[in-house]
Amino acid sequence: MRPMPDLMNEICSLAGRINAANHRFLTLIAEFDERKGWSDGATQSCAHWLNWKCGIALGAAREKVRVATALAKLPKISAAMESGAISYSKVREITRVASAESEAYLLEIAECGTASHVEKLVRAYRRCKEVEELSREERQQQGRSVGYRFDDDGSLIMTCRLPAVAGAKLRKAIDLAVEELPVEPPPDVPAGTLPTRVPFHVRRADALGMIVESFLARGAQDASGTDQHQIVVHVAAETLRDRKAGCCEVEDGPSLAAETARRFACDASVVELVEDEDGEPLSSGRKRRTISAPLRRALQSRDKGCKFPGCCNKRWVDAHHIVHWANGGETKPSNLVSVCRFHHRAVHEGGYRIERLDDGALRFVRPGGNPVGETCTQPPGDRHQMPDGEMVNRWRGERMDLAHALDVLYGAGRRARNVPAGTSAGSTQV
Repeated sequence: MRPMPDLMNEICSLAGRINAANHRFLTLIAEFDERKGWSDGATQSCAHWLNWKCGIALGAAREKVRVATALAKLPKISAAMESGAISYSKVREITRVASAESEAYLLEIAECGTASHVEKLVRAYRRCKEVEELSREERQQQGRSVGYRFDDDGSLIMTCRLPAVAGAKLRKAIDLAVEELPVEPPPDVPAGTLPTRVPFHVRRADALGMIVESFLARGAQDASGTDQHQIVVHVAAETLRDRKAGCCEVEDGPSLAAETARRFACDASVVELVEDEDGEPLSSGRKRRTISAPLRRALQSRDKGCKFPGCCNKRWVDAHHIVHWANGGETKPSNLVSVCRFHHRAVHEGGYRIERLDDGALRFVRPGGNPVGETCTQPPGDRHQMPDGEMVNRWRGERMDLAHALDVLYGAGRRARNVPAGTSAGSTQV
């Protein structure tokens, strides 16, 4: 079996060559379209020719023609793709908004971020441009609607168009209702067999039905400030602090691993209970919430989702104590980090470690001691090899400052509009 570093290096190297080959492909398409090589009297467009001759879906073919045409006017981005440094996915998004003034900055984003970062920036920039023309909120309010009809089998088919805020509230309500649904096997599963997992879209439908029933039963209520749900876990202080054997169990339920209890306790309501030698309670402290609502909002604003390198998850995110409060760690922003539930388990039960460095940066460490996100090194002596490191993404998990990126792009656009006729716009400052 091949060593894992060699396998990683070959994948990165091949990705660079694929990027370069895609650039060559787009260059040929641009020339072919400009010279009307597809125009034989029977073919409608270059995209139709690509669909016919190259087996590319018509929508994807139209995108390739658009990107190929735009790439010819963006020499820096074209050169980066030709060298294998950036992928077609990134170039496709960049060419939707790039100009001569913003090209250098967008290329920097593409080289240092993921395709998801580029897509997010382009989408936000296009939306900001729309806001300049007409208020999006006003359009959303004017266009809101709900319609429904019954299908032939009697099912209700509903379509709705909601303003962004109302839509976010509806999504949140459905997500919370999904968590409350009982886990039951489908009624048609034979006895003695393992039930298949109910698809998530089916659970959403069940959750929406539960929301309707709840409203019909109780009417409109203000649920702000209330606990969404509560699970009681009994754990000894030394077990929580030192991961030692001891009491650690769900109330009226099974025992838990100490590290699992530490994960739950990262963000939970905690009551200190003092017992005597026979286990009889002597005193009970007041309930305190480890992560307050204002602190949670501050973390959401700062972290924008899971901070684990390579993770773009912004939902189902927990607040994790870098130094656990059971070991003296404080509940303050500098000792807290947002991680999705998958990576929260990885940190506690999977042996990963998070460290806060002297400069405030975070370092994520694998169970073996190696930092997460190390750069692939390129094998020497490969005559097909691109320059060292150019096809390896330089992103290390830090968050993109979207507001700053939009300011830079808008600044480039303003400078271009203020340049006197017949003069050069100059280079973009980043």
